Amino acid sequence: MFDTEQKSEHTEQLSSLKVNANPTKDFIGFLTDLLKTGVVVFALAFLLRYFAIQPYIVDGESMMPNYINNEYLLAEKITYLFGQPQRGDVVVFKYPKNPSVNYIKRIIGLPGEDIKIENNKITIANSSNPEGFVLSENYIPKDDITNAINGNTLEKHLNENEFFVLGDNREHSSDSREWGVLPKANISGRAWLTLVPLKEFGIHKHATY
Repeated sequence: MFDTEQKSEHTEQLSSLKVNANPTKDFIGFLTDLLKTGVVVFALAFLLRYFAIQPYIVDGESMMPNYINNEYLLAEKITYLFGQPQRGDVVVFKYPKNPSVNYIKRIIGLPGEDIKIENNKITIANSSNPEGFVLSENYIPKDDITNAINGNTLEKHLNENEFFVLGDNREHSSDSREWGVLPKANISGRAWLTLVPLKEFGIHKHATY
């Protein structure tokens, strides 16, 4: 049960509040607080945009069926601030031959490795596997063919901070088979989250080998 006497007391307290005799001062204070809030929000958005995540729209079919044309995704940059790009990572990067253009591909070869593409097979040799191992890729259709662009054998040694990248849609992709290695400095971020289309919404899974 509500105490009517207490209600009356509270009402009296509210009615006794004083109105500032200088509303202009209050308005200026409000604008100042609003400006401060705006600066903080802008600073956070700037830091988030340039140092944490960045939006991209996939243009083309080189990463089908895993990434489709006009797919809207976010790439995150935090992982590579503390670690190295890994095999299987799908990365967004500045095209080495024209840095004003962004590409999206999958990392296949790592620094220090030897890559060989022949007869629809990718063989990778490194310090752990000096004789090489055939890469098994469960993220591309079984009927896709991975060959050198010119149809012959491709062999490539990767130096420090060099990566070998391929599109998942091997027969319709401009990648390291055509234009060479990807320098680490060109990598902008790792594909992290798809926003649109909604049926593809979600965090991207890392490839397993």
